[in-house]
Amino acid sequence: MENNAQTRQWTEKTVKTEPVFSGRMISLQVDTVELPGGGTSTREIVRHPGASAVIALVDGKLLVVEQYRKPLEKFQVEIPAGKLDPGEDPMDSAYRELEEETGYKAGSMKQLHAFYTSPGFADEKLFVYVADDLTAGEMALDSDEFLTVEALTFEEALRYIKEGRISDAKTIMAVQAWQLYRLTGQWQ
Repeated sequence: MENNAQTRQWTEKTVKTEPVFSGRMISLQVDTVELPGGGTSTREIVRHPGASAVIALVDGKLLVVEQYRKPLEKFQVEIPAGKLDPGEDPMDSAYRELEEETGYKAGSMKQLHAFYTSPGFADEKLFVYVADDLTAGEMALDSDEFLTVEALTFEEALRYIKEGRISDAKTIMAVQAWQLYRLTGQWQ
């Protein structure tokens, strides 16, 4: 890999930003940029406040939610997750989303990973936590949220991936992290 001084030469300087859309979840802008080799181009950029997701095991089973995902026009099984509120700490969001979507409260959370979901066109950063010391409580879904909660064995989770019922990156990564945990006894 090249060192930072060499790769900085490829930085694109923003010449102009045109806001296109601003909604409750995302905003879209088109930036005109100066290219490193000369000339200009445009970049369509989705701005997202970030999100938190939670790996939660209850009696050795992974808590997941199933909900309809309009962009895919199908139901998906995913680990609990949700958008950060303005200024919200990602860990606070993880606690909130776990309880709202599953009814379970976590006694503690540990950040496992943080990653950009689609850096080619979006700035969304997803923070993944592992919940511990879970106690059952009551779900508190948003008025526009409709989902069911399920607890999957490891074998069921693998089968759901194979069948395409689990097909999002955060949940596939969660199942892989769970597999490492089963092998090593540590969340990695």
